[in-house]
Amino acid sequence: METQDLKKAGLKVTLPRVKILQILEKEEDHHMSAEAIYRELLGAGEEIGLATVYRVLTQFEAAGLVSRHHFEGNQAVFELERGRHHDHIVCVKCGRVDEFVDPLIEERQQAIANRLGYTIKDHALIIYGQCSQSSCPCAKDEDEED
Repeated sequence: METQDLKKAGLKVTLPRVKILQILEKEEDHHMSAEAIYRELLGAGEEIGLATVYRVLTQFEAAGLVSRHHFEGNQAVFELERGRHHDHIVCVKCGRVDEFVDPLIEERQQAIANRLGYTIKDHALIIYGQCSQSSCPCAKDEDEED
């Protein structure tokens, strides 16, 4: 995404918008809270307030540039709208979010909709579990329980 995407969405190119867009683009896990974006801005020496971050994210959402998710028990997180469908799996302990696409799941959802007489217009699948990667605090918690 670039500054021209802001213009196409009917938004003026401002420093806060550009900086927030850059942070969302470089984020590896693609899902960030407004507070996390604010902390990144502070760390980079940017003087952009938390209220501005929320306002810009709301504008981005209205313009279709980002999607807002409310995963169970967590605050809202935002990800760039890249136009491709994907599902999410969320760790209930640390809040880590991973994206995935599975053609078999998509086929089953379509088959169920067809069988029940529905035409799918949109859908979201969120799986909640506990991650077990060694780098995750959850894995360390489990080791201590044994």
